[in-house]
Amino acid sequence: MTAATWDTLIRNALVFDGSGGPPQQQDLALKDGRVAARGQALPPSQATRVIDGQGRWLLPGLLDIHTHLDLEVDLEPGLPEVVRHGTTTVLVGNCSLGTSFGQQLAGEQNPIVDCFTRVENIPKSVLQKCVEAVTWSDTADYLDHFEQIPLGPNIGAFVPHSMLRVEAMGLEGSISREPSEAELAKMEQLLGQAMDQGYLGMSTDGLPFHYLANAPHTDKRIPTQFASFGEMKRLLKVVRDRGRVWQTTPILENRAKAFFYFLLTSGRLFGKTLKTSALSAVRFVLAPDASRVFLGFAGLVNSRLFKGDMHFQALGTNFRIWSDGIVSPLFEELPSTSELIAKEYDDVAGRLALLNDPDFIARFRADWHHGRRGRNLAHLKARLGLPDILVVRELERMIFDGAPVADWEGESLQDVYDRLQRYQRGLAGAPRSDAEREAFDAFPRPTVDDAEFMLHMMRAYDKGFRFWVDVANKDREGVLPLLLHRNTLPGFNDSGAHITNMAFFDGNLMSLKLAAQDSLETVSAMVKRLTSEPAAFFGLDVGTLDIGAQADIVLLDPEALGRWDDNASRQYIYRELFQHKQLVSRSDGVVTHVLIRGEPVWEEGDFTAALGTQTLGRALRAA
Repeated sequence: MTAATWDTLIRNALVFDGSGGPPQQQDLALKDGRVAARGQALPPSQATRVIDGQGRWLLPGLLDIHTHLDLEVDLEPGLPEVVRHGTTTVLVGNCSLGTSFGQQLAGEQNPIVDCFTRVENIPKSVLQKCVEAVTWSDTADYLDHFEQIPLGPNIGAFVPHSMLRVEAMGLEGSISREPSEAELAKMEQLLGQAMDQGYLGMSTDGLPFHYLANAPHTDKRIPTQFASFGEMKRLLKVVRDRGRVWQTTPILENRAKAFFYFLLTSGRLFGKTLKTSALSAVRFVLAPDASRVFLGFAGLVNSRLFKGDMHFQALGTNFRIWSDGIVSPLFEELPSTSELIAKEYDDVAGRLALLNDPDFIARFRADWHHGRRGRNLAHLKARLGLPDILVVRELERMIFDGAPVADWEGESLQDVYDRLQRYQRGLAGAPRSDAEREAFDAFPRPTVDDAEFMLHMMRAYDKGFRFWVDVANKDREGVLPLLLHRNTLPGFNDSGAHITNMAFFDGNLMSLKLAAQDSLETVSAMVKRLTSEPAAFFGLDVGTLDIGAQADIVLLDPEALGRWDDNASRQYIYRELFQHKQLVSRSDGVVTHVLIRGEPVWEEGDFTAALGTQTLGRALRAA
């Protein structure tokens, strides 16, 4: 019997090849993990395996350009929670955090736990499992170790600046002083070596509510935020000289300073353009025009005047964040609630003591009402869409999803507050059940305002009430234009972070759905934006269906995509891997097949035996 020419043949699919050109009805043949042939009516007799793509869209595997899956990948290398949604390449080491320097343990110092716990809101017990899985101690071994584990998706990595500072200065030094010349030279050396090893660039962070989690430093921000402009300039020259990427978040508390730092992208000012990928192009509900300002600035620095190359990462859906009581990344922005979050996860008594402290109550009330009431500059700025604080504090925007009283489930906190007010004014029939009446009787009389309402909720239920808020991209209004904007890069999903607070593993699919609601031409443009375009920007050899390309492939059902709603598909499940609950996404029926290096890993609603048992993906080294 003659040996088959191809390992796999996918027939009769509508192919979006990542080039942005019109889709074509084509067959695709795969051999030895690569695209071997494309064309019409390729003979099925020459293939060992045949997949019927009739009625399906075929596209290159999708890129998730902003994840924190560097924590999960060594516990579950198949990364099933992204693969099921068609993602075949993930980028890690973002926001200045990562594991590429190893455990970095020294005495009581545990930087991975210290940095990730509050920034990415991951319990310490989960993070400790991740630390214990680390077997390398330098950036070279980190990339090499992916060849030794049954990796699912491809991995591209940034050098995380916070961890780079810890490596050169120690944790204590990295948050208390400037580096010496020798320490700065060591950072340059380590960063240069990593660039030569194939790292994508360096990541930094400027968000003012990113704090350390371990005593005695819970009032200190993560190490990257202690770097001077001079340090940033020197380190980013290493990245710039090699044509790599700076991944960053803006210095929100000082917008003028943020724009000044962003000028580091300029080739006119610094001799060579620095590719820059920044967070994030979303329409905040409290500042809907902020993205327009940032994108306008990107247009300016990308012009001939400055010769920059800056793109803001864009999210393809509404930015919905869950909170367990006050514990969520949102409330780190308020100094008072940040004090509560800094308490250990199980320290109920510590939080309660704060909540009953008169000085804390005064601070909380001031934070809660800042910009929301009174005749003052902060209120005026908020009314103009330029608020000092972006955290949502309007009860009508907070929707119970895990309520302590069954009657409240699915309602806004404002609905409950309004009934409480009616009850306290004497309307005995306001409560809808004995359970609600009992809960209302426990509130202080009178509950004078929504700040008092929240204080009682935290005292009575601690983390035992759960709600969500859409902080940006509400109703997905204006999202498609942001995804297609010339100064954005779609594919920001933050996968693997904030494990109880949000789940955008499926964000790229919603980007495709929004495009499909417009036209097939827009779908083709969106496929390019989620595959070959970011691959080219970050210097990666993935994202196409060219002959000889690695066969990372997704088949999806466009009719199922049209019916699917990501907001209705979030699930809060217990994951034995973490021995903890996690918020995940489900898009079953939308993605019918996923192949990584030609091997099927997801077929018709289930994982194949290959995922997590075979090394399929690889460490991508920037070219």
